[in-house]
Amino acid sequence: MTTATPSLIEASENPYALSHLDALETESVHIFREVAGEFERPVILFSGGKDSIVMLHLALKAFHPAPVPFSLLHVDTGHNFPEVIAYRDRVVARHDLRLYVASVQDYIDEGRLRERPDGTRNPLQTVPLLDAIESHRFDAVFGGGRRDEEKARAKERVFSLRNEFGAWDPRRQRPELWSLYNGLHAPGEHVRVFPLSNWTELDVWQYIEREGIELPDIYYAHERDVFSRDGMWLTAGAWGGPKEHETPQRRLIRYRTVGDMSCTGAVDSDAATNADVIAEIAASRLTERGATRADDKLSEAAMEDRKREGYF
Repeated sequence: MTTATPSLIEASENPYALSHLDALETESVHIFREVAGEFERPVILFSGGKDSIVMLHLALKAFHPAPVPFSLLHVDTGHNFPEVIAYRDRVVARHDLRLYVASVQDYIDEGRLRERPDGTRNPLQTVPLLDAIESHRFDAVFGGGRRDEEKARAKERVFSLRNEFGAWDPRRQRPELWSLYNGLHAPGEHVRVFPLSNWTELDVWQYIEREGIELPDIYYAHERDVFSRDGMWLTAGAWGGPKEHETPQRRLIRYRTVGDMSCTGAVDSDAATNADVIAEIAASRLTERGATRADDKLSEAAMEDRKREGYF
C-alpha cells in the first residue's frame, strides 16, 4: 500500500493565507512604514493619476488613524487634464494634506526652460522636480512607478538611490533580499521609493474596485473631441494640437493613464465601470504606457535616458 504525498494547501482553503491583493497591500504598507522610520523628510509624488491615488490610499491605511506623515508634491506641466487637477485639489482638501506644486510654466516664464517644438512638456518636468527636492530637502520621494509599465522601470529597485544630481545609475542598485530595504544615502543624495513596484495595471484596477476608490472620470468611457496623431487619440489644447491636417472627431474613449495632454493618448472604449475596465485590461496585450504615451516612443531607451537625468 502506497501513501499519497499530501498536496499543498491552496490559499483559498487556508483561512490564514493572504489573497493576492492583500499580499500586495501588506507589502506596500510595510514600505511606507519603513520609509517613515528611516527618513526625515519623505514626500509623495501626487498627480491625480490612478497609481498615485492608490499610493495615497495605501499611505492613509498605513498610518490610520493618525494622519499621513508626508507631504504631497505635484510637478504641474500646465498641460494637465482639468478633471485631474480638480480631483487632486478635492483629495488634498478632503484629507487636509500639504501640497507642494512645482510649475513647469513658471520655469518657462522665467526663461529657465524652453518649450519643445512638439509641444510636450513631460521631459521638462525633471528640472522643477529636482529643484523642489533640493529646496524642500526631501530625502525620500515616493513614486507610483510599476515594473510592468516599461523595461527601464522593471530594472529599478523599490528603494532607488539617486545621486546629488538626482540621476539614476543602474550600477548602484542595491539588493533587496527578504524585503530588506537600504535607505543609506550621502548628503545631497535622495532615494526614490516605489511601493507599487510589484503591482500590475490589472492589480491596481482590481484593488480600486475592491476598495471603492474614487478616480477622475476620464478613466472611464466618455465622449470627447480627439484627433489622431502617431496612432494615438489626443485631446486638443493650447499645447499645439491639432494641426491643419488633423481633423478632430467625437469619439467614445477613456484614458488608461493620465499625464501631459500633448503626449497622453486615449483608447477607444465603452468601459464605464471598474468591472468593465478590468475585463478590458485583462484582454489587452499592450501595457498602458506602450499604448498611450508618446514620450516613451521617442527611442528604445527613452525612459531610461530620462531616469538617468533625474526623471520620475
